[in-house]
Amino acid sequence: MDDRKLRILAAVVDEYVTTGEPVGSKTIAALPDIHVSAATIRNDMAVLEQLGLLEQPHTSAGRIPTFQGYRVYIEKCMHGAQLPEDEKKRLDSMFESDQALTADSLIQSATTALAEITKCAAVAVNATPQFSVISKVEVIPTGKRLYVILLITSAGNIKNKACRLEFDLNEEQLAFFTAFLTEHLSGVSLSDVSPEMFEQIVTAMGAYMATLSPLVQGLYELSRDMMRQELTVNGTRNLLTCNELETQDIVEFMEHQDAIMPLLNDTFSGIHVLFSDDAKADNQTFVIGNSSMIVGRYRKDGRDAGGLGLIGPMRLNYAKVIPYLEYFTQKITDLISEKEDDSHDG
Repeated sequence: MDDRKLRILAAVVDEYVTTGEPVGSKTIAALPDIHVSAATIRNDMAVLEQLGLLEQPHTSAGRIPTFQGYRVYIEKCMHGAQLPEDEKKRLDSMFESDQALTADSLIQSATTALAEITKCAAVAVNATPQFSVISKVEVIPTGKRLYVILLITSAGNIKNKACRLEFDLNEEQLAFFTAFLTEHLSGVSLSDVSPEMFEQIVTAMGAYMATLSPLVQGLYELSRDMMRQELTVNGTRNLLTCNELETQDIVEFMEHQDAIMPLLNDTFSGIHVLFSDDAKADNQTFVIGNSSMIVGRYRKDGRDAGGLGLIGPMRLNYAKVIPYLEYFTQKITDLISEKEDDSHDG
């Protein structure tokens, strides 16, 4: 692939993204930065077709990019695509307008904004907290025979659950239970939590077993909730109004959204583009025909914290869309790291 063929591939992709029509050699020859004849362009386009980067939908028509053509275009023709400074400032002001953003609401805001800006569906998933350990367990009386269990992990995740008991606990029972749980659970990895472990804890409580076992059961359910990934999806309406995608495929995606979690969980750095043809080849369960999915990672404390992605038609303006995804993943990384720093300072 010499520079000229890459320029012609890029020109075909850009023109096709703009018009949605097959692109002919005369159209490319008329472009100001292409300085070769239509005949030379035809020959180069024939070579690009043999390489599997272009295809001809009809014998008399021009050519359109294949998903391999899009991939080469993204990898070799799109270097250094950046958002304009005024657009970065506009996005920054959107986040700065709400100082009370939590990590969850930050993801919600980011996917909503991304879906609106790109006219794609925006998706996000938090990283499985499998490396987190239990750092604190508290039991707080909140009413007659009503208690709230609080579970805090080393990653800063907090979950709580209300439990009703048969009896009110006295101070001695409450102190025993809190100390007992701290001894048996503090420092335990969430990935090691199992029903057997909690059965052993209930048995080890001896005389307190009958009274306190509902709290232990509640604590087990909390720990399993901590391990559950949460998927955020915004902008599916954008897919339904895109005439290049099959409505049935989109309805199926909406009914089985969790199927995209493995694609969002791939551990890679930078931006990764997956095409529906790739998914078919790998027997992936998520396939919207003629679509692409662009995924980036955001981080917290230098560690992977989740995936942020866009789903749209294969004929997408990648040069415009990818810089937005890059900017949002970096912005989320910066903001959740700042919040972590602020909480340590406090």
